Amino acid sequence: MTRLELLQLVVGRARANGFEFRRWYTSRLGLPWISPEAALSLLDAQRRYYALVFSHDFAQTFWKPGSEITFDVPAQTFQRTMPDGSVRTVTRKPFIRRSARPNAWKYHLRQMALAEDPLRYLRKYLHIEEDLLAEGENADAVPGSAATSPGNVGKVRTPPKERPAPRPLPTEVPAFLRRPYRGSTR
Repeated sequence: MTRLELLQLVVGRARANGFEFRRWYTSRLGLPWISPEAALSLLDAQRRYYALVFSHDFAQTFWKPGSEITFDVPAQTFQRTMPDGSVRTVTRKPFIRRSARPNAWKYHLRQMALAEDPLRYLRKYLHIEEDLLAEGENADAVPGSAATSPGNVGKVRTPPKERPAPRPLPTEVPAFLRRPYRGSTR
C-alpha cells in the first residue's frame, strides 16, 4: 500500500467522523482548493501530511471522543526502596490497557510523536483488508517469537508449546461436609 493510498484511508475515516478536510486545507496551508485527490497528492508529494496528522482538529475526529481505545503499556524496569531500606530492581511485564476517555486523541498524539513513522501508527487503527489477511495467516505463530520476526520470513516455524491438561474436578464430598454436625447444647 502506498503512502497516498494510506492518506486517502486516513482522511476518509476522519471525514466519516466529521473532519472538514477542505476547510482545514485552505485555512492551515493557505492553498487554493482544487479537488480532494489533488490536495492529498500535494500532501504526499511535499510531505506536508505531518501538518495534517499532528493537527488537533484531525486527531479529535480521527479518534472519536469516548470511543474505547486499546494500547500497549511497555515493559518497565525501575529501582524501588523497600520498607527494610534495601533497594531492589522491579521489572513489570508489558500489558494491554483499554480505556474510553473523552480526550483519547491527546494520548494518540503523544504516541504518534514517539513513533518512527506516524502513518504506520495510524495504520494500526484502520481495519485494512491486507492486514487482516496477514494476521489470519500468522494466527498459529506465537507473537514475539523468532518465527514471526521479520528476519525469519520463509523459515520453518516451531509449533507452540502445549499446555498441561487441567486438573480433574473432584468427585467425592469434601472432608468438612462429612463431619457430623454438633449443635450447641445449653
